[in-house]
Amino acid sequence: MNQNLPEYYVYVYIDPRNFEEFYFGKGKGNRKSTHLTDSSDTEKTKRIKDIQKAGLNPIIKVIAKDLTEKQAFLIEKTLIWKLGKNLTNLSSGHFAEKFRPHDTLHLDLAHFDFKNGLYYINVGEGIHRCWEDCKRYGFLSAGQHPKYSDPIKTLEEGDLVAAYLKGYGYVGIGRVAKKAVRVNEFKIDNRLLSSYDLKVLDIYDNSHNENSEFPVKIDWIKTVDKKDAKWKSKNGLFSSQLIKASLQGQPKTIEFLEKEFELNFKELMLME
Repeated sequence: MNQNLPEYYVYVYIDPRNFEEFYFGKGKGNRKSTHLTDSSDTEKTKRIKDIQKAGLNPIIKVIAKDLTEKQAFLIEKTLIWKLGKNLTNLSSGHFAEKFRPHDTLHLDLAHFDFKNGLYYINVGEGIHRCWEDCKRYGFLSAGQHPKYSDPIKTLEEGDLVAAYLKGYGYVGIGRVAKKAVRVNEFKIDNRLLSSYDLKVLDIYDNSHNENSEFPVKIDWIKTVDKKDAKWKSKNGLFSSQLIKASLQGQPKTIEFLEKEFELNFKELMLME
């Protein structure tokens, strides 16, 4: 089957009782009519049966024709995104990751309105890393198992980070300068990290295997010592045991951090 042949179309099902569009699909041949005899237990099927019980049939219209399958998927997804909350489609369709989430047009979103994201990063102070080293030499790190290092490796250059120290609070705001690398490859001013006076030397444990620490270079914008960490109990501020988490949906935490660190994240995003 050649998916590049322009033999696909995108269609819509319309309720004749109120002319509401309730299902978008893509297909070829007689695909658009097959839902009329569908016996599955879905919202789409229930809607069709309700229409038929009223002595009517859904209005079926082709919206776009002579499409490749990829084109049809994209058009279908666009239509589903536009009217998603009013539809009976079970899935959001292909290309879902390329579309803005519903009900977010009033928000500034990372990777849509800004190139980069704003992330919570857990410092994870212990025998393999400490905030004092991170603050002094400009990095954050995670490791000792891929499940810990994999999240920090997803940070991209330009991302903003809010460093959180468990038991204390937020201790720094910075921008990712370089993606994470294995600790024995990590350099500051062209010098290996091992050449610096580190407080925690065990950061080099497992440096030659998959459990290595993976430091990510951070240009700190504002930092504080852990005794001066920014936190307010019972104020709805975000914290987590996760290594990395988006702060995009945490307006209280964003407002708190902006006030405490005297900065504006939107302005910082636009600077990149």
